[in-house]
Amino acid sequence: MDTIAERGLDGLTMAGLGRQVGMSSGHLLYYFRTKDELLLQTLEWSEGRLGAERSALLSAPRTARERLDGYVDVYVPDGPRDPHWTLWLEVWNRSQNADDDARARQAAIEGAWHRDLVAILAEGVSRGEFRPVDPDRTAHRMRALLDGFSVHVAVGLPGTGRDQVLAHVTEFIAETLLP
Repeated sequence: MDTIAERGLDGLTMAGLGRQVGMSSGHLLYYFRTKDELLLQTLEWSEGRLGAERSALLSAPRTARERLDGYVDVYVPDGPRDPHWTLWLEVWNRSQNADDDARARQAAIEGAWHRDLVAILAEGVSRGEFRPVDPDRTAHRMRALLDGFSVHVAVGLPGTGRDQVLAHVTEFIAETLLP
């Protein structure tokens, strides 16, 4: 993951990665077949770690607003070249030419984030913490906002650091969800 984040997938060779991890490029290709498969499996591994963080967040005895803030905190990259977000950018870049299996795997990852956000929003609405919004529709809008801002943070656009993005998202939550 760190190597992909550091060099991008185009700057990564299987031979170079093999040297870095103590394997031959042939051995890596045996397991991953292509660099795109290596990328997707690395993203799935990374998402498994973040999924565990989200699960702990969702099961903690907190208010829906606290869970939402935690979700946003996990979602937004730490800064430019965030390794997890660099993986996502590489996957999205290659999505146009991906096969059906790769698209389904990517959709499964995206779907997990969406379902967790819908659950938080539905809980907040049912408890009266949030306005009576459509949780699914609001989750789509909020994830689009988070994705857009997160790309800006991950690529290091001036004026869109993590703190600025979190302030924008907090404002969006207040305007959209809070009674």
